[in-house]
Amino acid sequence: MTAFRNNAGELQVDYADKQVLLIDSSGNMRSTIYYMLRELGIHNVKAVTINDKVIPLIAQSDFDVILLGHNSSDSVTGVQVLEEARYRGYVKPSAAWICMTSDSSQEVVLHAIDSHPDDIITKPFSIEELKYRLDQIMRRKLALRPVDLAIESGAKNQALQICEALIDRQHPEYDHLQKLRGFLLLDLGDYDKARELLDGIYWESRDKEAGLYLCQAYCRLDDLAAAEQLLQELILDNPLLIAAYDLLAEVHEKMGDLEQARETLRLATTHAPLGIPRQMELGRVALQTKEVDLAKGAYRRSISLGRHSCYRSAEPYLKLANLRRMDVKSSDEATRDQIQHEIDGLLVSTRKQFPADSESEIRAFLIRSQLAEDMGDRKDKEQFLRDAKLINRQLENPVDIDRELLVMSGDALPLLEKPAAKVDDKASAGKQRNPDMSDKANRLGIKHYLSGKFGLAIKSFGAAIDFDFNNHAAILNLAQLFLETARDDSERREGRLKMVDRYLNLVERRVLEGELNSKNRLLKKYRSMAIEDLPASSLGSLLK
Repeated sequence: MTAFRNNAGELQVDYADKQVLLIDSSGNMRSTIYYMLRELGIHNVKAVTINDKVIPLIAQSDFDVILLGHNSSDSVTGVQVLEEARYRGYVKPSAAWICMTSDSSQEVVLHAIDSHPDDIITKPFSIEELKYRLDQIMRRKLALRPVDLAIESGAKNQALQICEALIDRQHPEYDHLQKLRGFLLLDLGDYDKARELLDGIYWESRDKEAGLYLCQAYCRLDDLAAAEQLLQELILDNPLLIAAYDLLAEVHEKMGDLEQARETLRLATTHAPLGIPRQMELGRVALQTKEVDLAKGAYRRSISLGRHSCYRSAEPYLKLANLRRMDVKSSDEATRDQIQHEIDGLLVSTRKQFPADSESEIRAFLIRSQLAEDMGDRKDKEQFLRDAKLINRQLENPVDIDRELLVMSGDALPLLEKPAAKVDDKASAGKQRNPDMSDKANRLGIKHYLSGKFGLAIKSFGAAIDFDFNNHAAILNLAQLFLETARDDSERREGRLKMVDRYLNLVERRVLEGELNSKNRLLKKYRSMAIEDLPASSLGSLLK
């Protein structure tokens, strides 16, 4: 990539050596833009329509510019291509991505912004407008190329060092360099430095992107009150900054206010309804706050949106089927038959569309097992459960069936609702224990427990174990919590008692001393008792 400075000292981009990929489903539009690019001195142009070869082409080639046309009437749209390229990691920081849309509606533009193109331009546009947009982006790409190439290679520490070496008030991209430096500090886990840097950038410039990064730093440092206040200010000043709504919902949930998290997500999906991950989050939180109809709507929307999306999965089908299952007990016989038919249709569709997804097949059998139990058919219940376990035994990484059954109950259990992130063995092996953070999370769990916020207590105790798997106090606290809630909720008792057994088994072969050993023995004694013989009062005094 080359550039030169004109007589006024401005950095000018030489497009002679640029490789450009032009993607648009309209032949006439491709032709028009192709000749515009030729007039701008860009001769290395590959023009293609949108089809199933586009993503492999992007992955295998090294383009400097990708001009991606979006037409809402296409079966696969430009924004969906952009979304998939971002999802698969094919959007290189050193390349310029411009989304060209003939639909400038709010929902389309906000959906495109979710995948972070460098710019969005509305069709039709003039050659002068195209040149202006390209020049702006390419000057920045040229100035930051060493940093972008380091990021692309995975050398983020090196990228940070290059950023810091380039920091100079006279640098043409000084402001962007500073934000990029803050982003890298966040990504590398240096949250204190990131907060200090971003705090100065934001309050000097009021740049919304810097503000979002600053809020992320607050969240990582557990300063949730500061994050909440700043996010509300950002949304007030930028009502369509949807990423701020997403983060604010996360903050509300961490603060224990699921109702407010739900309303924040509801507002976000009103503004930007086309994003599947956001719809799925709304469904999850809506269910936890007993807004069942809202959850159903979110999952149905996810299914509809997923027809040609990289986020297409079995999950919304299974979530919706389980929600309909929960309606069975309160329905009359005619309605019950209708619900069973709908559930069967959803589960059959899941199997047809995702035939290689063994985990979804297991979850489908679990739903059928729970439905049979709801209908009083114990024989079918046990058969479907056996089918699930049979498939599960064949998996390299089996599903935690007890956990899945508990999630299906619809309890507000954020920790159990979100699947664990997959990490490679090397990363896992290098993960360090953090006993201090583990103890802090355990203490927070005790606080939630004593306040009656059992869902948040589970989340905090689970985080304590994530920080330090040898935190036996947190493991026993989870066993105690599930034992107490099993005593008080007969409908979900079986699943919760299984969780008690699970956590007691985790410490079975551990050497426990003093109060922890006494607590373990007492919990085992309680577990051996009939449920009606357990102490009727809170077991909170056992917490450690």
